[in-house]
Amino acid sequence: MSFITVDDGTEIFYKEWGSGRPVVFSHGWPLNADTWDDQMMLVAENGFRAVAHDRRGHGRSSQPWHGNDMDTYADDLATLIETLDLRDAILVGHSTGGGEVARYIGRHGTSRVSKAVLLSAVPPIMVRTDANPDGLPIDVFDDIRAGIVADRSQFYRDLSMSFYGFNRPGAQVSQGARDAFWMWSMQVGLKGAYDCVKQFSETDFTEDLRRFDVPTFIGHGDDDQIVPIGAAGLKSAEIVRDATLKVYPGGPHGLVGAHKDEFDADLLAFVTS
Repeated sequence: MSFITVDDGTEIFYKEWGSGRPVVFSHGWPLNADTWDDQMMLVAENGFRAVAHDRRGHGRSSQPWHGNDMDTYADDLATLIETLDLRDAILVGHSTGGGEVARYIGRHGTSRVSKAVLLSAVPPIMVRTDANPDGLPIDVFDDIRAGIVADRSQFYRDLSMSFYGFNRPGAQVSQGARDAFWMWSMQVGLKGAYDCVKQFSETDFTEDLRRFDVPTFIGHGDDDQIVPIGAAGLKSAEIVRDATLKVYPGGPHGLVGAHKDEFDADLLAFVTS
C-alpha cells in the first residue's frame, strides 16, 4: 500500500491508477477513497492518472488526535500533490471533499490545478447563521455528533438510507450500496469522525470559492437530503467565476443508478474538454 508522511507525522494512504494528466479525488464524510473507485476506473481507462487518498482519521490513513480540521485536510492534500509532483491536475471533491478542494485552492492557489469539480459539496457553508439564514440549524449537526458517539455502527446504517435517497417512495434500494457505506464508515476513527462534523458544517468557504480561477463544474442533486442544494451548490455557483452548474433532478447526496451514470458522463466530458 502507498503512503505519504505529512509534517506532523501522520501517514496518508493514497492509490493511483493509470497514467497521464492527473485527476485527484477527495472523498466525503465518513468514507474513504474507495468511494471513488468507479470514477477512478473511468478516467484511468480514458488516458488519465487517477489519484485518491484517505483523509486523515479515515480509511487506511493514520488516526491522529490532533489536526482533524479543514486547513490541515487541505495541507495534507497539498503535500500529496507536491510529493507526487502532480501538475495540470483536475481536482474532484464530493461533499466534505468538495470543502477540502475549496480550502486547498484558498490556501495553495491553482499553480498545479487546471480544473475543479465540486459534487454535492458543502461550500459555501452548511450551518445556519445570521449571514447564512438558508443553512441548516446547528441542532442537525449536534444530533450527528450524538449519534456517532452513542452507536456509530447503527447511525451509519441509518444514514445510508437518506444518503442515497433510498428512503424516498419508489426508490430501488441497493443493500450492497448500504453495506459498502457502512463498511467504509466504520473505518474512520471516532475522534476523526467527530471532529470532522464541525469542519464540514461550520467552515465558511466563501473566500476560498472567490479564489477559484480555473474552469469549475458544480454538480448537485435537487433532492439532496444531506447537503441541501439551495444553501450549497446553487450558492457556490454564484460565487465561483464562470462556473458550470449541473442540477440532477431527483438526485440524492450520493449519486446511484441513473444519476451516477449521468454524472460519470458529465465528469468524463469535463475532464476531456
